[in-house]
Amino acid sequence: MKIHHLGIAVESLAAAVPVFETLLGKGPESEEAVADQKVRVALFGAGESHIELLEATSPESPIAKFVAKRGPGIHHLTLTVPDLPKALAELEAKGLKLIDREPRIGAGNERIAFLHPSSTAGVLIELIEERESGARSQESE
Repeated sequence: MKIHHLGIAVESLAAAVPVFETLLGKGPESEEAVADQKVRVALFGAGESHIELLEATSPESPIAKFVAKRGPGIHHLTLTVPDLPKALAELEAKGLKLIDREPRIGAGNERIAFLHPSSTAGVLIELIEERESGARSQESE
């Protein structure tokens, strides 16, 4: 298992992207909308991991609710797993609470699932199925 990315909720990609361009010395690798999750995403490479900036596209978005309640900031930590359905079954059997019992499609057309923070020391954990190439899809809107 390794850290795939850190998700950061932002009020505006237009305001946040230039900050991370300055910090990282480069632009985002990709930008896309994820309609199912009601977000726009900008993904930056950061060493072997990524930083994912998340902007809500709807007031009903989990990101909009997060920003309204807590303000912008770290939203989730994403870890890679080789077999997502197997990992979900094993973690649930070990007592972790799942938000997603089945994988769903996230940014970059990746298979993902979330674990509930009530069972993960207060941290929202996203699991992402590791691709054979190890590279994240560069599909953008």
